[in-house]
Amino acid sequence: METLETEAPPSSNLREESTIDEDEQSPIEQVRLTVPTTDDTSLPVWTFRMWTLGLLSCALLSFLNQFFSYRRETLIITQITVQVATLPIGRLMASVLPTTKFRIGSREFSLNPGPFNMKEHVLITIFANAGSAFGNGPAYAVYIFDIIKAFYRRNISFFSAWILIITTQVLGYGWAGLLRKYVVEPAHMWWPNTLVQISLFRTLHEKEIKEDGKKPSLSRVKFFVIALICSFCWQLFPGYLFQTLQSISWVCWAFPKSVTAHQIGSGLRGLAVGALTLDWTTVASFLFSPLISPFFAIVNVFVGFVLIIYIVIPIAYWGMNAYNAKTFPIYSADLFTTQGQDYNISLIVNDKFELDTAQYKQLGKIHLSTFFALTYGFGFATIASTLSHVALFYGREIYDRYRASHKGKDDIHTRLMKNYKDIPSWWFHLLLIVTISVSLVLCIFLKKEVQMPWWGLIFAAALAFIFTLPISIITATTNRTPGLNIITEYIMGVILPGRPIANVCFKTYGYMSMSQAISFLNDFKLGHYMKIPPRSMFLVQFIGTILAGTVNLSVAWWLLNSVENICQQNLLPQNSPWTCPSDRVFFDASVIWGLVGPKRIFGSQGNYSALNWFFLGGLLGPIAVWLLHKAFPTQTWIPLINLPVLLGATGSMPPATTLNYTSWILVGTIFNFFVFRYRRNWWQRYNYVLSAALDAGVAFMAVLLYFSLGMENRNLHWWGSDSNVDLEHCELANCPTMKGISVEGCPTF
Repeated sequence: METLETEAPPSSNLREESTIDEDEQSPIEQVRLTVPTTDDTSLPVWTFRMWTLGLLSCALLSFLNQFFSYRRETLIITQITVQVATLPIGRLMASVLPTTKFRIGSREFSLNPGPFNMKEHVLITIFANAGSAFGNGPAYAVYIFDIIKAFYRRNISFFSAWILIITTQVLGYGWAGLLRKYVVEPAHMWWPNTLVQISLFRTLHEKEIKEDGKKPSLSRVKFFVIALICSFCWQLFPGYLFQTLQSISWVCWAFPKSVTAHQIGSGLRGLAVGALTLDWTTVASFLFSPLISPFFAIVNVFVGFVLIIYIVIPIAYWGMNAYNAKTFPIYSADLFTTQGQDYNISLIVNDKFELDTAQYKQLGKIHLSTFFALTYGFGFATIASTLSHVALFYGREIYDRYRASHKGKDDIHTRLMKNYKDIPSWWFHLLLIVTISVSLVLCIFLKKEVQMPWWGLIFAAALAFIFTLPISIITATTNRTPGLNIITEYIMGVILPGRPIANVCFKTYGYMSMSQAISFLNDFKLGHYMKIPPRSMFLVQFIGTILAGTVNLSVAWWLLNSVENICQQNLLPQNSPWTCPSDRVFFDASVIWGLVGPKRIFGSQGNYSALNWFFLGGLLGPIAVWLLHKAFPTQTWIPLINLPVLLGATGSMPPATTLNYTSWILVGTIFNFFVFRYRRNWWQRYNYVLSAALDAGVAFMAVLLYFSLGMENRNLHWWGSDSNVDLEHCELANCPTMKGISVEGCPTF
């Protein structure tokens, strides 16, 4: 089966070492320093080893990520763990499997076609990436199943849930196929996130030679192993022995009875002034590794973060008491009554799974913390600025690329990829038609379970397609991805209020299909850099997505039917790990946008109507930057102002915290500014390798701790690592400061 394994012409069995013209070089320095410019088209890729390890990795990561998602300490095991673990297994298989060749018809194949190669390894990693929903954890649509079963206490069939999960995961694949020409082939669309994996692949497979022909004193493999071991060992302390290292707040220690001090000093529920962390998970968990983000993107995030967290929020909370801010905690995503108590959502849902308006009127309006409300406002501005920013700064480039798509000069990577058969466009067209047709069947014939009308699906798909190109451009150049979750929730909440499941289904079809498209495009770029046959990429991504979604739902079905009161924190035993933090945030969003609806919260009937002006501000902001750039064309820093990134800087909050951001910015600045500028050779050799090693070490230790200690609930009980107390000793950070407001466990002013 050599034709299937190589997908290359018979005459292309030699490593291409052709001379590279200057205009064929990548315009991005990080790419030139990291990505190989040669290709061996004879390497087999569709091998028994690849399929065995790939399918196993996909299923294993799907199981683990879904399992961990319900626990208090959520853990996302990324493809990097598999990337490291499968190398020795692949080489072992290459040494023990028989080399006998088998013939099926006119095709010949072998269980062991030769040494375990890098291209096999890349495809195994792509399989694994599908198992972690492309680095984001379980399939997003599983949250819908979770909140129906665990929070709303209603039923949905396995079949309906499976169709919902698979179609929302696969729909974005069609968008990705249509847009590859514009965001994968162009050299300036460099997708920074792919470089860490490429660096690790080369570390694991290539022999290093210095320019003088000698081996370096510390190879990348040795450096990776040392860094991985150090990361693995150190994670034992913040992960179990000394959990206070996750967030150290000296302000809370210095002022143990001051609510304001705790609000300022807490890194997890406050402003993180003076807080620090010695835990890599805290640094990289929500924003991914800071070592792989370009410095100008870090600067944009830093400016946006400082503007929102250290200027806007303090003024709104302490200065203006905006929206009765002091009645609620300074940082919280919970829903509150007028008196600052937690809102009992179950009381306002009727038997038809819709809003009980009479009961809602009796209990009163839902209130948000000022931070949570302003986060939505900046989310409005982010999505509006995305449109105007891309239109002004990239519109002509997209148009020119469209006109010259078959005539433009290709870079070395695009030229080498022409040795392989491309994916026919009709594959993606057919996939789109089938996916949308099956989704329509779900909406029409199983409407009672998903609540969404058929026109809602068409609208969501159109919205996702419109935004996929501009957002993928931002991701490909900045490593930041503005989301569609807020705008999709808002639109459906206005059109069809009172139906929470219809709202989250619309959000998932709109937001998740766009997000999946960008994830697929990211993997296409990885395959582009690593010279993986496009048709192999297509099959691996598609099969991996189907398998991962099926395993995700199976695990969810098992746990939600076997763990009593799962996700119900007030009904669970003390210190039970099954608190479902991400599902809680998803549930709150379904209440705000679906059950109650934006008209009652952000419209004339609500308290937060002024936040709608953020849409206009976001739309006009990039116009001001563009005019400034035209007025001062010699100032090269002006076009680096990326308002979608800047305004969306805090888009991951919650569940991300201020400490996640401060530590991410600090570490990213150290490595991608100071080290990149003053130790360029070190950065080139070790930066991405270090990122991979830190991630892998943390993941390995986290898995080991759970299966050896976590399953038995074996905890240490001392001030530095006691699950019964606030680990950063900032327990008052959740308290209000308004006079007369009484909350259990808090002082009354």
